[in-house]
Amino acid sequence: MPTGVPVTLQTFAMALCGYVLGWKKGTSSTLIYILLGTVGVPVFAGMTGGPSWLAGYSGGFIWGLIFLTMLCGVGMAQKQIWLRVLLGLAGLAVCHLLGVIQFAIVAATPFPAAFVSVPYIVKDVISVVGAYLVAIPIRKALAAGNILEEKTKAAV
Repeated sequence: MPTGVPVTLQTFAMALCGYVLGWKKGTSSTLIYILLGTVGVPVFAGMTGGPSWLAGYSGGFIWGLIFLTMLCGVGMAQKQIWLRVLLGLAGLAVCHLLGVIQFAIVAATPFPAAFVSVPYIVKDVISVVGAYLVAIPIRKALAAGNILEEKTKAAV
């Protein structure tokens, strides 16, 4: 993209991680993902890695993935479907807020202009909802195979 912030499926992958693994394991796996990318393993956009990603235009979005995964995982502990999705969308809102703030700072752009110049919200809302829909059969399959922990089975 012209803004320097790439289009990826990270939001889908991290939301799915939270919805399937729950907030503790999901957040831990997101932290490991960020750590791997930071030390140079090519897991970020364009098969790249390195600490420059965390300080660049899209670094705030990467940090925000922690909150996205955490809130998707917290959502799966809720009984109401709407609350599960709403918490995932709240995590997405935090992710975008952190991303836009860092983009505005790094690009020396006013916040409203930065918010408009990073137009990924529609794709990311679809990603979070899609991740929830994909997570349901995955969780059912894991529960059927006795792979999910007992406490987590109730949230299927």
